[in-house]
Amino acid sequence: MKANEETGSEYGGLESAGSQSEGTESAGPESMLTSVRGMVRKLSENSWEIPVGHTPGMQVPGRLFVSEKLLASIDPGTIDQIANVSTLPGIQKYSMAMPDAHLGYGFAIGGVAAFDSEEGIISPGGVGFDINCGVRLIKTNLQKEEVVPHIKELTDGLFRNVPSGVGSKSRIRASDKELDDAFLHGAKWAVESGYGVEADTEHCEGNGFLEGADPVYVSDKARKRGKPQFGTLGSGNHFLEVQYVDEIYDQGVASAFGLEEGQVTVMVHCGSRGAGHQICTDHLQTLSQAVKKYGIQIPDKQLACAPAQSKEAQSYFKAMLCAANYAWANRQVITHWTRETFEQVFGRDSDELGMDLLYDVAHNVAKLEEHLIEGRKKEVYVHRKGATRAFPPGHPEVPAAFRDVGQPVLIPGSMGTASYILCGTKEAMDISFGSACHGAGRVMSRAHAKKEFRGESIKEKLEAMGITVRATHPSVIAEEAPDVYKSSSEVVNVVHELGIARKVARVLPLGVAKG
Repeated sequence: MKANEETGSEYGGLESAGSQSEGTESAGPESMLTSVRGMVRKLSENSWEIPVGHTPGMQVPGRLFVSEKLLASIDPGTIDQIANVSTLPGIQKYSMAMPDAHLGYGFAIGGVAAFDSEEGIISPGGVGFDINCGVRLIKTNLQKEEVVPHIKELTDGLFRNVPSGVGSKSRIRASDKELDDAFLHGAKWAVESGYGVEADTEHCEGNGFLEGADPVYVSDKARKRGKPQFGTLGSGNHFLEVQYVDEIYDQGVASAFGLEEGQVTVMVHCGSRGAGHQICTDHLQTLSQAVKKYGIQIPDKQLACAPAQSKEAQSYFKAMLCAANYAWANRQVITHWTRETFEQVFGRDSDELGMDLLYDVAHNVAKLEEHLIEGRKKEVYVHRKGATRAFPPGHPEVPAAFRDVGQPVLIPGSMGTASYILCGTKEAMDISFGSACHGAGRVMSRAHAKKEFRGESIKEKLEAMGITVRATHPSVIAEEAPDVYKSSSEVVNVVHELGIARKVARVLPLGVAKG
């Protein structure tokens, strides 16, 4: 199988390489549930344990956060992947997976694991190929009824102004210096280059960049792939969606976030494109050798890793930070062109339209964080692969505007379904290293989806529901049909009931631009 970051999905490209990552069609839900039930022990309504001993060498138990209903969609291979991660050196507390968990490369998608900063490891499989695939939400002061008459024009404009699809190229011709600046400074570089305002960076996780990035560890091939792709969506499950706030669950937090019923918002979902994919590919080769060099026993070669303070691990980490920063720059440029498109359609300045950034979150990244473990503060490398940071009220890394209520947590749905805005909680720090889910979670492979669904038919059904869709090809719509994903509402309800993030608002789509 050819590696291809252009799927824009944690499930596509190299993420589906190998016997463990081919999807869940091999067995029906009933037989899978029977198999999975024999692997786990129920702890509470939405929490299940994978006991030490499931996989030889496990140092800690596994934790799977799912409802009874979602357990039926979990592939036994996903359980194996969660357990495999718990064999890695220096893992803390548990190897965890969120309710949207499914098979991935090495780590399950939806996986969270923290490793001691001195005695632990760093693994690219715990981040994925689309480094800092993430989501941002742009607010407007427009109401649904003001936008609906213009939704086709608006969706067409977004599809035209923001390049998308396999091999899509940017409208920007970046120099080598500009590429380095983006690797080092992320969204800050984009804003200073005229693609946004300073307040945008203040409303990004990490202020839109992570310190410690070093472009010297980025290969020429990765640079070549990333240079022409600033401000592009890519394809697959990446999207640019015009939405409206359909329901408010917590009025106080919604007010702090500047959200009200009927309000139109825009959600951007994309990552680091070819640059991130190549960085992961390059360093996987090095770390595959490092496993042997350091004598690390791994149950799956896709868990290639190295001691956290080793040259190999730090080289990957510094390159990974470059890709993460590139992704923030990418989403910032897309935000600028989104604002321009609204200005063209509505004939007003984006400031007049209230197009402020609510927040931007990463959901494929490894970060050095401080957490309370067994009663003492400890620095750990938290790997979130298909998981969203969900820090609580009062945390110093939460922007001042939200510090009283907690970090905004953005959970995109599948095409044509609801997305959610939540807030982080103290419970998340205790239960999941300040992490929540990242989306709906795939249950059908792309190949199967293209056989099962017709893109034109899906598009017609969505348009009958009042949702305008623009995509480069009907097959993209077929691959991303709503039925190939779990229910986003079911996934979000689990994290809400667990207390690791709390529901604030639900948004529904009006227009979707896809690659």
